[in-house]
Amino acid sequence: MMQSETTKQVAQMARDFAQKHIQPHVMEWDESQQFPLDLFRQMGQLGMLGVLVPEEYGGAGLSYTEYKTVIEEVAKVCGSIGLSVAAHNSLCTGHILTFGNEEQKKKYLPLLATGEWLGAWGLTEANTGSDAGNMKCTAVKEGDEWVINGTKNWITHGKSGDVAVVICRTGEPRTRNNSTAFVVERGTPGFSAGKKENKLGMRASETAEMVFDNCRIPDSQRLGPVGDGFKQAMVVLDGGRISIASLSLGIAKGAYEAAVKYAQERHQFDKPIASFQAIAFKLADMATEIEAADLLTLQACDRKNRKLPVTREAAMAKYYASEVAVKVANEAVQVFGGYGYTKDFPVEKFYRDAKLCTIGEGTSEIQKLVISREILK
Repeated sequence: MMQSETTKQVAQMARDFAQKHIQPHVMEWDESQQFPLDLFRQMGQLGMLGVLVPEEYGGAGLSYTEYKTVIEEVAKVCGSIGLSVAAHNSLCTGHILTFGNEEQKKKYLPLLATGEWLGAWGLTEANTGSDAGNMKCTAVKEGDEWVINGTKNWITHGKSGDVAVVICRTGEPRTRNNSTAFVVERGTPGFSAGKKENKLGMRASETAEMVFDNCRIPDSQRLGPVGDGFKQAMVVLDGGRISIASLSLGIAKGAYEAAVKYAQERHQFDKPIASFQAIAFKLADMATEIEAADLLTLQACDRKNRKLPVTREAAMAKYYASEVAVKVANEAVQVFGGYGYTKDFPVEKFYRDAKLCTIGEGTSEIQKLVISREILK
């Protein structure tokens, strides 16, 4: 696949950074569930946390193609860090970039794009994952202020994020246009962090509750019109799904490359296991499916760059790439045999990290729902 000079340079920069600053700590962060906040400050200085933000707001001003590359190169080394980069860029920063007014963009984007501040995005709740129209977290208007009450769950950077975009219900449950988006800064009275989740994979990416207890914010913190929250979230998720497809690709490529290398080094019956058809055919399947997922993701990036509708393409890329990541990581463990089941080799971590890609930012089942609606319009 042809890459532009810019994309090649960005890939090299992200690859070098991941090898130098992430690779040596991968297992240590995973085992201790340490979220390496300082690392994100460094990434911010390199433009990796404001990839899509225009230069006038302190960002790198690049396209979705470069954004895909950044996440992929990071995820090849560590899915957790790739996930956090994706959530910060696509969800929090992306939401303010797309729906913030000039004042809000000038205030928050330079802080987010440079990594001085870390972003979180709150849509999901304990009882409403896919069913976001029935949220319990509410915002009630009192004079020129909004009072937020409720809890958001499964939030990336729910504890460490300096600022969060939160979608709250502002109308009756199950009615149209019943939610609104707000920007809430850490330190606002009534806004605190709850439980941090203890996860199977992606353990160095922080996932925590955000709790709102009579949290008061001025109306100037509202993003766009009242009632537009869910519509905005759907647009933000279109971009987010491209980032999860890219994350899935990185994990799949990392697992695949490790399997290819191992299959050429590991000898049984006096020859490398790669020379056995059983193993060689596994690698052939992995390579083909990764290539297909890559092309689907590039197609979605291309449409997003050209500002064309991308709902169908983003959902296809996210659905297919995430399922491929799970399958490839699974096969990589098989290629490694007993060693694949130990923490001395990288594939068990790809295996654990991959599964989240089929769940976060819309499950595979929800993607099929989105795709089927789009094709049956």
